[in-house]
Amino acid sequence: MKMKWVLRGTLLVLLASSLVGCAAKTPGYQAKRTIKTGQLRATTFALVASAENSTTDYQRQYGYIEDIGDGRGYTAGIIGFTSATGDLRQVVQRYSRLQTHHNGLKRYLPALRRVNGTASHAGLGPKFVKAWRRAAKDPQMARAQDAILNRQYLKPVLRAAKQDNLSPLGQYIYYDAIVVHGPGADRNSFGGIRRRAQKLAKTPRQGGNQAQYLRAFLKVRTGVMREEKAHKDLSRLNVQRRFIKDENYQLKRPLHWQMYGDSYRLR
Repeated sequence: MKMKWVLRGTLLVLLASSLVGCAAKTPGYQAKRTIKTGQLRATTFALVASAENSTTDYQRQYGYIEDIGDGRGYTAGIIGFTSATGDLRQVVQRYSRLQTHHNGLKRYLPALRRVNGTASHAGLGPKFVKAWRRAAKDPQMARAQDAILNRQYLKPVLRAAKQDNLSPLGQYIYYDAIVVHGPGADRNSFGGIRRRAQKLAKTPRQGGNQAQYLRAFLKVRTGVMREEKAHKDLSRLNVQRRFIKDENYQLKRPLHWQMYGDSYRLR
């Protein structure tokens, strides 16, 4: 009888060790494998574009512009810069430094400064929309948008992901949040959501389980999304939860998902 219990105890110890070993193998932050470049960047941008623009062809979204009725005025460009939050104006400023000739957007800088913080179209309107779409055909406009995207969105996300030891999946989840909610520190911006999530679960850097932490982050974000009329559909969060369930921490392709009732695939 004692021998059976010894064997049984040994098996339990081995099983526990095996589980700990599996947990330890969950990938975290790797400097040479992030969403900053290459296929991981393309995958992340395609996933976000499926939610923002109903397409995975994110490279064709530099000329996108419309008022989606979320109180942020015009939403435009590859990740939805807005006139209310000021990053749309920063894109135009950057473009004006890169393109000093034949620039139809520079004249709208004073109006963009005045509407900052509001949903107003004053001084902008259809002519501004037309000028934006025309400028988007210029490679310098893509450079301007990428510069602001990298500085204000991608770099803060990668810095936070490194601090929290998050895999490419975690980086994508962070990036999608900062695109929608902005890079601020208030409770409903990316910084605030992250801070509140860390009160619910430990990050991998703190010794926590990555899946549990990411679910806590999405739990906090769910509450924020439901407070905004334009973001009450939680399709993008459901996609992220499924990737967590599938343990696809490296965002390996092929990927298939549904966003707002439409199906997408990356091979």
